[in-house]
Amino acid sequence: MFRLKIISFLLLISHLSLFAQKNKQEDIIRGIHQFQDELNEEYANKDSSPLEKKDLRHFEGLDFFAIDTSFYIQAKFLRTPNQKPFKMATSTDRSPIYEKYGEAHFMIDTIKVVLEIYQSHDLRKTEEYKDHLFLPFTDKTNGEETYGGGRYISLKIPEGDTIIIDFNKAYNPYCVYNSKYSCPLVPRQNRVSAKVTAGVKAFKNGN
Repeated sequence: MFRLKIISFLLLISHLSLFAQKNKQEDIIRGIHQFQDELNEEYANKDSSPLEKKDLRHFEGLDFFAIDTSFYIQAKFLRTPNQKPFKMATSTDRSPIYEKYGEAHFMIDTIKVVLEIYQSHDLRKTEEYKDHLFLPFTDKTNGEETYGGGRYISLKIPEGDTIIIDFNKAYNPYCVYNSKYSCPLVPRQNRVSAKVTAGVKAFKNGN
């Protein structure tokens, strides 16, 4: 009798664990869909869109990779205090001041990845973006499925020693869509030696 109770208890725990995992997975997917919807709304709105007028007229939505929750990464976060501010190179002669805020350490398949995470000196002075972090990266899809110059991910300052990096929320620099914009160039050290088949794909004019 006691043994049956133990087995029943273990089965209940297993069921609850699977239920929690399923709910978390659904929450992740829901968040990615929301990101995609909001990005498409921004690009479709003439007041906020980075698209040129000729492309905006035919815009029906950005092209995304299929959602892949294996690219929802819980990375180890290493804070790097007292970093020297530097001028980040851009697609123009503009040189915004950034500072290395920390590093993200994680694996993609069997590949060890370390990416630097930055904070803008200008944005951190504002109430809206004071907790905003910037992750630019390149990977092996660049120049084929994705923009050759790499993509960006927006992050928030984490509370502990882990940080969520969801590559499904990777987006293109504005200068991909319109040359009037000045976009930070991805630092050489932020290269992922794998194909990141998640997030926004390369833009095709008239998309």
